[in-house]
Amino acid sequence: MNARCPAAAAALLALGLALAAPAPAAAQGFAGLGTAAEGFALPERGRALRFPEDHGAHWAFRIEWWYLTAVLEGPDGAPYGVQWTLFRSALAPEEGAGWAAPQLWMGHAGLTMRDRHFHAERLARGGIGQAGVVAAPFAAWIDDWHMTGTAAPGEDALAALRLAARGAEFAFDLRLRAEGPLVAHGDAGYSVKSAAGQASHYYSQPFYRVEGVLHLPGGAVPVTGQGWLDREWSSQPLAPDQTGWDWFSLHFDSGEKLMGFRLRDAGAGFTSATWIAADGTPEAQAPGALRLTPLGHAEVAGRRVPVRWRLELPARGLDITTEPLNPAAWMATLFPYWEGPVIAAGTHPGRGYLEMTGYEAATAGRAADQRR
Repeated sequence: MNARCPAAAAALLALGLALAAPAPAAAQGFAGLGTAAEGFALPERGRALRFPEDHGAHWAFRIEWWYLTAVLEGPDGAPYGVQWTLFRSALAPEEGAGWAAPQLWMGHAGLTMRDRHFHAERLARGGIGQAGVVAAPFAAWIDDWHMTGTAAPGEDALAALRLAARGAEFAFDLRLRAEGPLVAHGDAGYSVKSAAGQASHYYSQPFYRVEGVLHLPGGAVPVTGQGWLDREWSSQPLAPDQTGWDWFSLHFDSGEKLMGFRLRDAGAGFTSATWIAADGTPEAQAPGALRLTPLGHAEVAGRRVPVRWRLELPARGLDITTEPLNPAAWMATLFPYWEGPVIAAGTHPGRGYLEMTGYEAATAGRAADQRR
């Protein structure tokens, strides 16, 4: 928790505890993302993405994030993974200045090796400059963590980035250059999340070439690799009965890419995917077209988490299994979740990232069973 702003951090913590607490009267979706969004804007089908404006904050919406992952290699071929995320959440739809601003910010950084996983978290209050986002020239920051645009005039504001963060035992400083276009998911950026119609605006830059330095307990390691940036905003992105998600971003050796997710509910869940050609052309897949099957679990932080998966997309001849670089890649943050690099084998070998949320601790699961 940031010592420079204890009141703001405490407010965000209180909000997080309120959202995470069990709600016996009505389901709220994972982390409260299924609660009603009265007064906030809702995504609109047919709204065209606008750049560079959409790289910045959307104050009329309740929640959004700037989320970057990178799969990297050291000089000896050792694999690494890096995550940098900035979340914005609004307490109310009305804007205010200074301490009256309703914006809360949360930053997550992770660094994964085969035998270690590091993570750190920053919390901030909006309106005082401690955290924020500017669309162009692009800049996103929370304290000294930053994602800063370095694009040349005339380029897209996300065409080149400098990325940095640090925790108690790790740090990274990376440079990213896009080698392909921005990609819209769903219907031209309108991404449906449930059979009931919950949705978000969602696009990615999945074509970054990355180089830089990781600072680890054993010393500095130069790295190169691939990066993927996701931009998403909404006000009620989940249905009330959706308890979490399993989300993949995969770079295949062929140059093709896949974004796919499963949102879990009391039934079969809701799946969606985008197939991305090597030239960046997206092909939205129908709900249910992507099949995700857990093949193996790990005990992580008192939870049984499915870390080994089979992904099938018959329309593209895809049939792969993914293995985690480190099964213990747990983010013990305000809203805890699993996040780490994976290796794909099968019809489309490659590498990428997996994020899984909403897996309860064994004691929480038993308590929920007793309530039922």
